[in-house]
Amino acid sequence: MSMGMGDGAPPRPGPGSGEPVPILMYHALAHRPAPSVRALSVAPEAFAEQMALLGERGFTPLTTAALAAVWRGHGQLPARPVLITFDDGYEGVHRHALPALAQHGFAATLFVSTGWLRGPYDEGGALDTMLDWDQVRQLAAGGVEIGGHSHTHPRLDQLDGGRLGHETARCREIVAAELGAAPVSFAYPYGYSTRRVRRAVRAAGFEQALAVGNALARRGQGPYALKRVTVRRSTGIGEFARLIDGRGLGGLFAADRALTKTYAVVRAVRRAGRPLDRGTDFVRGPSGGLPARPAIEDNTRSPSGD
Repeated sequence: MSMGMGDGAPPRPGPGSGEPVPILMYHALAHRPAPSVRALSVAPEAFAEQMALLGERGFTPLTTAALAAVWRGHGQLPARPVLITFDDGYEGVHRHALPALAQHGFAATLFVSTGWLRGPYDEGGALDTMLDWDQVRQLAAGGVEIGGHSHTHPRLDQLDGGRLGHETARCREIVAAELGAAPVSFAYPYGYSTRRVRRAVRAAGFEQALAVGNALARRGQGPYALKRVTVRRSTGIGEFARLIDGRGLGGLFAADRALTKTYAVVRAVRRAGRPLDRGTDFVRGPSGGLPARPAIEDNTRSPSGD
């Protein structure tokens, strides 16, 4: 059952279910990440410090599915809820994040691009060293929810209907086969989603999905357009404290939001089938030269999430 959509009756919110929740978005954790992921990577020591701060501040990490259950009307949020999420499936999530999470007893969600992981479904194209399926199973056994992030990490809004359906359904099918349970949560590659993409994700069987947006998540955003805040290599501990408290996010992510508007124009031109100048393929981001490939943008068009 999705979060109050299509079940014929409005959800019964539990106490505290209306409060905004910070959803943290991580990518690679590594001492020496590949150049293509460096800007959106986090040093293992910084991640450990951030997890320690969450513990000191009394935050309670939840999985994406657990938050969704509350926002469907089942139970209530704990004190100071937060979500810790990882995109793509980099090997450092197992090597560095899992021990830190276990130390504090924290839950988290990992969104995997199944065609990037090492193993029988690997189709190439990964940006750095990725997890293998044994490591994914160990993460799941350690309390990490495994969600979907497409099969080959394309820009979903640029795909035709057949490829869009394949990317979402194939990802869910592989995770189900490897873990023995179908994933219920999804994160959009690059943060891109349109109404058509959200419908495809829902049709594939996912019950909720995360975008980017660099704002706190709220129930009113809808189950298929929940916003996250980006944690990157340049995020100092003071800035991290502001992220989890939801303070000054507009200023912290002003450059990202300007970049989002640029990408919205580029993608609209692509969808219309008009040729693009070669120079529009890559736009310099806040990192000072980050290519378009890593996910820092969001294009959720409607708060309804349908």
